[in-house]
Parts: sequence; structure tokens; C-alpha cells
Amino acid sequence: MDLIKTKQQISSYIIDTQEEEIKRIAMELHEGVGQNLYSILTGLQFVESGTKEPQVKNYLHEMTLLIEKTIQEIRLLTVELHPPALTALGLLAAMKSYFKLYTSTFGILVDLESAGEEKTLPEKHRIAVFRVCQEAFMNIAKYADTSNVKVNFVWKSKELTIMIRDFGSGFEPESLNSDQASGLAAMKERMLLTGGRCSISSKIGEGTLIEVSLPLTE
Repeated sequence: MDLIKTKQQISSYIIDTQEEEIKRIAMELHEGVGQNLYSILTGLQFVESGTKEPQVKNYLHEMTLLIEKTIQEIRLLTVELHPPALTALGLLAAMKSYFKLYTSTFGILVDLESAGEEKTLPEKHRIAVFRVCQEAFMNIAKYADTSNVKVNFVWKSKELTIMIRDFGSGFEPESLNSDQASGLAAMKERMLLTGGRCSISSKIGEGTLIEVSLPLTE
């Protein structure tokens, strides 16, 4: 038992350290790289507005469009790395923000329903649940071959349950490649470290159901 507890403590420490580094990178992208690109964009737009030569003007316009696209991609990446809503507004708001981004990126519609009163979760638990959902949705985009996903949040007095169901191709456990298998194992490990559970069931041709549960404290 001591060995298992020590292993869990090490895993928890590694995950916490990774999350702190991810948060730092997200902040640097937003406040450093993003702001610098915006300054460059403003400068190029100023030069473009004062240029009369058509070829130069067209070139500058193409460059401003490219920088605008890059700024947008950095904003999206920042949200994926560490969504501000997760800290400021809570888990449900962060998931809604992520689903909106997910649909615009992959074209997969997300039908979200939430029952019961949302509870305030410790930051560590919010991050764990968000990462598990994020991994589930990336797997759906990569492998499920589906156009819609249904998500149910059920808030009870002592437990939060999240069900993620896609209606895609499904899979057999023995057919998973190493990346898929390790991703699913990481989802289960994250929830285990918070005292929760993550179960996955799938059937070829009928899709996959992921159920996440997390105990809540008063």
C-alpha cells in the first residue's frame, strides 16, 4: 500500500508540475508573443495605409492577413493550454468555451446538457476533469468519424458525473495503437489521483461512451 501511495504522490507531483509549466507557457504566448505580434501588425497596417506602390501595398496586405491569422491561432492555442474561464468562471463555463472552439476547429457539434446546481471545485480537480474531457474530445476528432457528440453533466450533492457519448465508428480495446492506449490510461490515472473514476466502453459501429465521476465535498 505504501508503494502504491508513493507512486500516486509522484504521479500527482509530475502532473502538478506540468500544469504549472503549461500555465506559464500559455501566459507567455498571450502576454509576450501575442502582444508583440499585435504591435507588428499595427505597424504594418500603418505602413500599408501610407504606401502608394500597388505591388508593395499588396505584399503588405498579405503579410497583415498572415499575422492576423497567426494571432488568432495563438489565442486558440492559449485557450487549449489553459483556458482563462477555468480559473475565473469555473469548470462548466470553461467547457462551454472549449466546445465552441472545438466545433469551430473540427466541425463536430457538441450537445451539452447540465442537470443540478454546479458546485465550485478545487482548482486541481477542475484541471483534472478539463484535461480528461479534452483528451476524450481530441480522440473523438482523430478516430471516431462522427459529426456530433452528446455531453451530460449531472451535479449531485456528493458527486459530479460527466457522460461523453459519440456516435462514431467505435473500437475494440485490442485494436488500439500505443498512443490511443496511453491516452486512455492517462485519463483514468488523472481521475484516480483526484479520488474519481473514468470508465470507457465502446462498440464497433455504435460509438463510444466515456463516463467520468468525481466525489464532491460540501
